[in-house]
Amino acid sequence: MNLIPIEAGNFKLDGGAMFGVVPKSLWSKTNPADSNNMIDIAARCLLIENGNRLTLIDNGMGNKQSDKFFSYYDPWGDFNLDDSLKKAGFQRDDITDVFLTHLHFDHCGGSIQWNKNRTGYEPAFKNAKYWSNERHWEWATKPNRREQASFLKENILPIQESGQLHFVVDPASDFSEANKLDFGIFFADGHTEKQMIPHINYRGKTIVFMADLLPTAGHLPLPYVMGYDTRPLLTLPEKENFLNAAADNQYYLFLEHDAHNQIITVKHTEKGVRLDQTYTFNELFN
Repeated sequence: MNLIPIEAGNFKLDGGAMFGVVPKSLWSKTNPADSNNMIDIAARCLLIENGNRLTLIDNGMGNKQSDKFFSYYDPWGDFNLDDSLKKAGFQRDDITDVFLTHLHFDHCGGSIQWNKNRTGYEPAFKNAKYWSNERHWEWATKPNRREQASFLKENILPIQESGQLHFVVDPASDFSEANKLDFGIFFADGHTEKQMIPHINYRGKTIVFMADLLPTAGHLPLPYVMGYDTRPLLTLPEKENFLNAAADNQYYLFLEHDAHNQIITVKHTEKGVRLDQTYTFNELFN
């Protein structure tokens, strides 16, 4: 097995929305904001090469939305999905599996692209199985008003229409091996219904793809919960239980949205679980 970080692009989000009820005077110490209160955000995906299988976990916003849409998120930097795949020696048609932690647009927008004549949409990975889970799929395709703006039908429905949609089994226990995939999954419901958090055994380490359970290293304190979470009081125990396990077992946390920290470890302190070490992927494995 080989793991490869894939940078799908950087953007910005409102810092207040990203930290909920936490005052700016606190969160800005780790996540400084610009004059519009926007903070740096990454769309860092993960490619798993395992024999003949090439699995991409999440795929960023994509590029099919309007200029007006992207103007809300201030894209910055030079990263994009195709260049990152090319740098790794691959292209979209090589991908055999696309695993979507959840179906918010900044995680799955790259799943679907315009067709050649821009008359409709088609899968951006024509040879891939797309993986979600049944409960989250129903949640996303019949969205509540709170999340409706995040579940864009053009990102979601064409997956099913193509015949490439597959569901993983929702296991009864938190950490279980998902059938037909190369990693286990932790299901979390605080951010959105049945968000899937992959954990991968790799070179003697447990790598956990954090998605929106822990967006950035600045979100480590338990009350630092995003305003985007639909059930923040559920996020709290999910996050606490996970971070305690991460500190106890020396998990390496792969941060999808932290533009400045790729991987972190955590430790127990008198104030709770806090940051221990930060790493680039190359520092750990090259």
